[in-house]
Amino acid sequence: MPALPPPAPVPSGRNWTPAPTVRASCWLHAAAVFGLAAHPPAWPWALGGVAANHAALAVAGLLPRNRLLGPNLVRLPEGARRRGEVALTFDDGPDPDVTPRVLDLLEAHGATASFFLIGRRAARHAPLVREMVRRGHSAENHTHRHFPCFAALPFGAVRREIAAAQGAIADATGGQAPRFFRPPAGIRSPLLDPALAAAGLLHVSWTRRGFDTVRRDPAVLLRRLGRGLAAGDILLLHDGNAARTRDSGTPVVLEALPELLRRIAAAGLRAVSLPRAMGAEPAAATAGTGGGAGGGAAAARLPPASCASR
Repeated sequence: MPALPPPAPVPSGRNWTPAPTVRASCWLHAAAVFGLAAHPPAWPWALGGVAANHAALAVAGLLPRNRLLGPNLVRLPEGARRRGEVALTFDDGPDPDVTPRVLDLLEAHGATASFFLIGRRAARHAPLVREMVRRGHSAENHTHRHFPCFAALPFGAVRREIAAAQGAIADATGGQAPRFFRPPAGIRSPLLDPALAAAGLLHVSWTRRGFDTVRRDPAVLLRRLGRGLAAGDILLLHDGNAARTRDSGTPVVLEALPELLRRIAAAGLRAVSLPRAMGAEPAAATAGTGGGAGGGAAAARLPPASCASR
């Protein structure tokens, strides 16, 4: 297994406050220890309570859009909704074949997006990442190696994965460190939120996703993403690991994206990157310009996120 590169400087951290669920879990563990010390024959009850607690936390981690384990952006804040903005997000890139064509489609429709990049892929395709940023898009953190078992890693390994991706992506962009994070498949553990707090990152899931790594029909993708489309939505697609259509073998995201962008425009909405929607980019930033998602935007402080589910 290749070694992780040394991490580059990351955005300043934020104070971590445990979510109520995590705080309750800590109290339950403490009560089990003290109860066992006071009355050892009660060990089956203590063990059963702790086991049930771990099972509940595991289930919470498998539900990507909940906030039981910490802050989680599933819709854009009120300001973005008033402006009629939706956020397009793409995972698992950059892909040297698919990502350039996604960038061209976005530019043709005057749209910007956020790309959640795998760190080692970003390092391998740094010119493509720089072009992404030059066109006004943002490069965000999707871990360094995209382990399927990322949620099962110990705390130190979680921090190293996040920090390595921060460094690789910041180097690839020429100094713009990510501000947002999405774990592989959206699955997380109680250890993720303190690691994100230390890195100054905000956890992002989605309002709806198209399952375009497994669904091969563009119509199905459009139906899943377009049903109930509204201002403030965060849509998830994939430029990396994209499924291919059955007839032409074209990545399904490339078949569906033009029509999705037309539907967004027809609904009177505008597709923007997450930093733009969250107020961390100048209002004048547009696709195809050199400064839309530059270093100044990365340094801006983000306003409080709206984490309400829908």
